[in-house]
Amino acid sequence: MAERNSTSDDGAPGEPGFSSRRRLLRLAAGGLTLAALTTGAVGCDDGGAVETEDPGSTGGGRPKGEGEEPADDATGGDGKAPKPLWTKTTSAETYGDNDELVVAAGVVLASGSPLAALDTATGKRKWSLPGGAVPGAPLLLGKDTLYLASSRYDGTVTGYDPASGKETWRSRLGAGYRQPRPVAVDDTQVYVIAEILEDDGSSKTNVIAALDSSTGRIAWKEQRDLGTMQNGIHAAVRGRHLVYTDFKKNLTVRDTATGGQVWTRKTTKTNYGFFAVHENLVIVPQGNVLQAFDLADGTEKWTLKSQRFDLFKEPAVLEDVLYIADSARKVRAVDPRTGKVLWQSTALADAGLQVPRQYVKVGDTLFGATDLDAKGGIIAMDAKTGDVRWTFNDGSGDHHAWLAATDGERLFALHGTALHALPV
Repeated sequence: MAERNSTSDDGAPGEPGFSSRRRLLRLAAGGLTLAALTTGAVGCDDGGAVETEDPGSTGGGRPKGEGEEPADDATGGDGKAPKPLWTKTTSAETYGDNDELVVAAGVVLASGSPLAALDTATGKRKWSLPGGAVPGAPLLLGKDTLYLASSRYDGTVTGYDPASGKETWRSRLGAGYRQPRPVAVDDTQVYVIAEILEDDGSSKTNVIAALDSSTGRIAWKEQRDLGTMQNGIHAAVRGRHLVYTDFKKNLTVRDTATGGQVWTRKTTKTNYGFFAVHENLVIVPQGNVLQAFDLADGTEKWTLKSQRFDLFKEPAVLEDVLYIADSARKVRAVDPRTGKVLWQSTALADAGLQVPRQYVKVGDTLFGATDLDAKGGIIAMDAKTGDVRWTFNDGSGDHHAWLAATDGERLFALHGTALHALPV
């Protein structure tokens, strides 16, 4: 299909906000991430935006057993962090993006070279890919396929069986494109961004494309505006809408069938482009304001504000609840359809703990993985109140951000090159 120019989704670089060392490294490395998707059916019925107020703080107490060594048979029920089922040293090369640690088909994978798949139950290596994963790029899962970014200059995109590591799918944009990176996937297509090569081997522009996940054929290609970058893309798909952010403070939605741009808008402080999608809404933190926009037309549906200097961090929607913390170390559970605060907790601040930047949930426990290691690690919280149950830290002092993933039976915690499997 012929390549078409898109309308504007570029812009000037924005303010960095409050950056950690890992965030600055991630910016330099050009990391990507795929925002977590959740299931849903119908969005807000009201056509206007609703601004909600922040209620008073509730819940939270100091975690029991803080600073104590894990008991041999601990499961966290007595306030002590559980003892790892196993711990392995990996080849991980991560930049703190949520999808650099994934679980599928009985294996857990951490981005690195070689890319090694470890058995979730035992930690034993089941297979590895010598070429590995591109650092900072997502490990993208869809239709029982693991899609990896390519370091090649021939426009090739490859998919693998996560259970065996065998190649099962391949597509090729063409020799005029280099280093295509998958950024999102749905039931029928894989969405990639790649640099467009000039005659002298340089690149000034990039393309976003949809590849058929069955045949590998190119469904559509759209050239992005001059000044936009291939790196720093966070993306998600919901029905007919592909939504993504970039380092230049653009929030853009495209039609998944045609590639045409549906709408775009400039954002303010977007916490490095992290957002959440629920039903027909995209929810974006911008400084001390959390906003929800309709995916169909960009209409603002609701707004939630924190205190002036309490900046919202990365959001996640899990089982129809939006979880988000702010820089004052207050955690909120929010109804993603309306912006109504269900509960909020100061337990992290009371205990002197760091703010989670990634969340996973198993049963009634919400697990948060922190960006910084000091007074951080994996924090287990009551999903109904935000009370801290226990914290886990390996004591290594590694400066890498913590990452978490789960298969429902175990919690996997990656810190630097150490991968721990914890009981849940």
